[in-house]
Amino acid sequence: MKEDTTKEQGQEREGEEEGKKISAAIEAVTQLGQSTVPTNSESNIFCMTIIGQVEGHLILPPQNKTTKYEHMIPQLVAAEQNSKIEGVLIILNTVGGDVEAGLAIAEMISSLSKPAVTLVLGGGHSIGVPIAVAGHYSFIAETATMTIHPIRLTGLIIGVPQSFEYMEKMQERVVRFVTAHSAVSEQKFKQLMFTMGELTRDIGTTVIGADAVKHGLIDEVGGLGAAMKKLNAMIEQRKKGE
Repeated sequence: MKEDTTKEQGQEREGEEEGKKISAAIEAVTQLGQSTVPTNSESNIFCMTIIGQVEGHLILPPQNKTTKYEHMIPQLVAAEQNSKIEGVLIILNTVGGDVEAGLAIAEMISSLSKPAVTLVLGGGHSIGVPIAVAGHYSFIAETATMTIHPIRLTGLIIGVPQSFEYMEKMQERVVRFVTAHSAVSEQKFKQLMFTMGELTRDIGTTVIGADAVKHGLIDEVGGLGAAMKKLNAMIEQRKKGE
């Protein structure tokens, strides 16, 4: 009888622990929009999603679908430190957002020591472009689009030369990052950025799927299967190198 009671208690504790794990996973999906970093042997790849608008230092209205950069950075740090995680997959469907927050995420991705593959699904617009090229290899879906345009600031701008110089420096940061992490030349990227007549009441260019590869922004046209295959190959290559 004692043995049966002990077994039942053990099963109850296991059930409670499993329930807590499931609750924690559900909460992570609810709060962050993605799963937690695996802590067991289920997967050696961490998937990070960047959806909607990249939220920076200002909180956006509740009806906006956002990706908060203060949530992304700790997860990237956790993936880098977790020895069981061997590769990172970043999936984008974003309209852009805060420039500094987007660049911070892009810098974090580009500085990962583990293989990182990016995949643009739907859209990788505006500040999503640097994030899309930040991985060690990049993919874009055939129907996905990327909008390239100059930096725009909303709200009051003080009409002095220093304000325009600041915007130019911010823009140069984006240009330098994109050209350093992709095959597009600075001249071509700026040409796409300042094209007139293509976007209504604005300047810039929208590139679709294969055009992004043709311009050198993205490495290859492909979907989830191709991205996973490439990431696994990079992981195996890294293991052989070690």
